[in-house]
Amino acid sequence: MKGQAAFTLIEILVTVVLVGIMAGVAIFAVNNPSEEVQETADTTNIRILQNQVEAYRAAVGAYPGALSDLLTTDPPLVREIPGGETAWKYEAGTGQVSRAD
Repeated sequence: MKGQAAFTLIEILVTVVLVGIMAGVAIFAVNNPSEEVQETADTTNIRILQNQVEAYRAAVGAYPGALSDLLTTDPPLVREIPGGETAWKYEAGTGQVSRAD
């Protein structure tokens, strides 16, 4: 068997370890969105909720008492509150929506 080209056990183990490390990094990168992506999503959700608050005011004549009121109109102005109602700060007097931090 001498003289035949083959991979050694060490070479195979090093390759498997390197592939495992690269897979772990790739999974971590996919599962953890960056802060910039999260900020963009928050800005978009605030804009959507703010528009629907204004639509509620146009239809009813007053700002909703809570964001959940957007779900109870007929037809509902939103199907769900993105991230849940506790993810947003809502001022019923002014109709302003912002991120709850």
